[in-house]
Amino acid sequence: MAGKKLGKRAMLLGAIAQSIPDIDFIASFWLHPSENLLAHRGFTHSILFLLISTPFIAMLAERWHRPHNIRLKRWMVFFGLQGLIHLFIDGMNVYGVGWLEPFHHHRFAFNWIFVADPFFSFWPGLALLVLLILKRKDHRRPWWRRFGIGMSAIYLLYCGLNKAKIDSDTREIFSQQDIRWNDYFTTPTPLNNWLWYVVAATDSGYYIGYRSLFDRQRTIDFHYVARNQQLLEPVKDHEDLQKLIRFSKGFYSVANRNDTLVFSDLRFGEMIGWRDKGAPFVFYYYLRHPDDNQFLVQRGRFARWDRSAFQSLIRRIRGQ
Repeated sequence: MAGKKLGKRAMLLGAIAQSIPDIDFIASFWLHPSENLLAHRGFTHSILFLLISTPFIAMLAERWHRPHNIRLKRWMVFFGLQGLIHLFIDGMNVYGVGWLEPFHHHRFAFNWIFVADPFFSFWPGLALLVLLILKRKDHRRPWWRRFGIGMSAIYLLYCGLNKAKIDSDTREIFSQQDIRWNDYFTTPTPLNNWLWYVVAATDSGYYIGYRSLFDRQRTIDFHYVARNQQLLEPVKDHEDLQKLIRFSKGFYSVANRNDTLVFSDLRFGEMIGWRDKGAPFVFYYYLRHPDDNQFLVQRGRFARWDRSAFQSLIRRIRGQ
């Protein structure tokens, strides 16, 4: 959109623009952990914020870039598109994004892709490196631009088809195994789009299992996790708890661990759950020790990972 007039600086400006919605990380320095969960990917990831910030950033860029060979309207389209892409991709993973904030608090999460998928990121990353090396007037540049964007877009569409297949198989297996569910979700396991994490909610708990696109048998080896909602009775009016329940979209489990009550959000998966049935959940919150709840989403994401864990993931992806 701006490469002919900005040259390689267009990629730098695009990267900065793509990162603007994530300025909400600053709030983590003063917000309580439970509040920060809802602040992240909240208002700064909303359509309203995009509409407000785009003209402002475009005017700054127009004043900065001299001579004025790019119109203000062009800058607005350039920065607006970067923001839309960011909001769209964030909606494709399980964390969710508040597109309608502050008017509506619903989090949009389509669960097509894991938050860090190297098969999605590789193509634009490769194109970026090549474009940094090629000279500005090299005739191969347009092909590499299309390659980087096109391959990642094709892969994302492929992920959507995988999601549709897994959901169809899962509903059929629920019926075959006589699992009566109120709600369910499927989401990819770490770093791939072939092994999926499946959770079916019932009145009192959840059936949890894993399904690979390469599984031959039409079954899922589920294990059951109780919600244990009765354990929340002593803290049911705590503001922290209400925020956590809202954030989890109702997919949560509670357990006593040592001297504290632990709230787990099931959406983020289990620690190597495809190998260790009933493993602890990635996301856990200490209800009675709130000061110990830093890096909530990240601290358990790759806990217990080693060479054997990675090898077990590969085997399970292959349907073994």
